[in-house]
Amino acid sequence: MPCFCYENFALLFCFRTFVSMKTKIYKLILFLLLNFGALALGSIFTGQGVSSDWYANLSKAPWTPPGWVFGFAWTTIMICFSIYLTYLWSIVKNKKKLIFLFVIQWVLNVAWNPTFFYFHNVMVGLILITGLTILIGFFLFLYWSRLKVKSLLILPYFIWLTIAISLNAYIFFNN
Repeated sequence: MPCFCYENFALLFCFRTFVSMKTKIYKLILFLLLNFGALALGSIFTGQGVSSDWYANLSKAPWTPPGWVFGFAWTTIMICFSIYLTYLWSIVKNKKKLIFLFVIQWVLNVAWNPTFFYFHNVMVGLILITGLTILIGFFLFLYWSRLKVKSLLILPYFIWLTIAISLNAYIFFNN
């Protein structure tokens, strides 16, 4: 009899673990779709972007990385951010606040590309990227106490945005 109860408990534990893992995978896929969707949408409204005459003729910061770095960086950032959000979703009590912050982040991220590359509005681009950086910093510090070391997953986003501010600001002040 005790063996029977133990086996049922182990089976139940195993099932709950499987369901929990399956739910996390679904959430991760959702966040990956949303985050990469933001990048795709932003790039659709970019126009010619980096290959445009406007961008080519700008005075750019000497530390501007080569073009391939941007694709690699954003891919890495969105994967890490999606994992971060998956962990965060499972521990945060106020889901509405998290959704609100995520939506603001999503809109700022999508809005920067067309603002900068299509409309050539460097100043508004700088304001957007600064707001996005502040928001990601807010995520980092607000949820650090709950996520601890998992918060490092959002650090590449914060660092890259800090670099992006410097690149955008250089263009703003030197053109």
